[in-house]
Amino acid sequence: MTERQEADPRWKRAADLLAAIGPPLTIATALLVYFGWARTDAQAKTMGLDVSLFGYTVQDFVLRSIPSLFIPLVWLLIAAVLWLTMDRILARQLDAGHRVGVGRLAWVLLFGGVACAAAMWLAVILQPGRTLLYVPYIMAGGVLLAAWGLSLRRRSRDDGYTTTAVSRGTERTLVLCLVTLLLFWGTSDFAQALGRGLAVSYEEQSALLPTAVVYSTERLAIRAPNVTEESSGTAEHPSYSYNGLRLLVVSGGRIFLLNEGWTIRSGKVVVLRDEPGLRVEYGNPESK
Repeated sequence: MTERQEADPRWKRAADLLAAIGPPLTIATALLVYFGWARTDAQAKTMGLDVSLFGYTVQDFVLRSIPSLFIPLVWLLIAAVLWLTMDRILARQLDAGHRVGVGRLAWVLLFGGVACAAAMWLAVILQPGRTLLYVPYIMAGGVLLAAWGLSLRRRSRDDGYTTTAVSRGTERTLVLCLVTLLLFWGTSDFAQALGRGLAVSYEEQSALLPTAVVYSTERLAIRAPNVTEESSGTAEHPSYSYNGLRLLVVSGGRIFLLNEGWTIRSGKVVVLRDEPGLRVEYGNPESK
């Protein structure tokens, strides 16, 4: 057997591995982009802007999605650890022959999970504008509790009844799809809430943003609260400066500035093109 023939199976295994990893990685990237876009879109709308003005790239949206995932992932991992611990404890109880007690607990989990998920779903239908932020997560928890209770009930039965592999596979697939959709819904709501909260924080803490002084060879006629214009230079070489601005972000070849004392209702977002003839000096917000 030649060396090339021996290497072929290795290349085939590597290709199979890439084919298996590729789709999940693509889906994960798409989800990161969406959550980043949802957060930024909610922030922009709260500030009276459109997200397309910022010109963010796919990488920008991915980076902006990371803060939206920290808290949900932490709680998800905590819940998974607790579930694994409890499931092992109950499995030991089943091995010890305590099937009746585990069976009763299974009924409690089953009906409790169904009741919790149904109550949250009714709340969403009856009062869609007043539902809590974490309702989708609570619904997902209820579905998982019900599925766990059903599984424990089957494991505690001693009458020899078993479900087929096909029915179990279908059941698990449906539960997984439902929980995935609920987690997607909840994380999207959380990302949007985070974006709106960030816009509100600018209103409360705009003084912590870097100061910005704009210098231009042309009159920009910036009309925003607390922004002052000063003219200098000569008639042949005019120069204008604008004070009372704070840096929001620089993106897509544009500079986004807020006026001093910016508020959601009366504040202005000044958008300037980063081009020749325009100079911006940034400073420490705590400097005098």
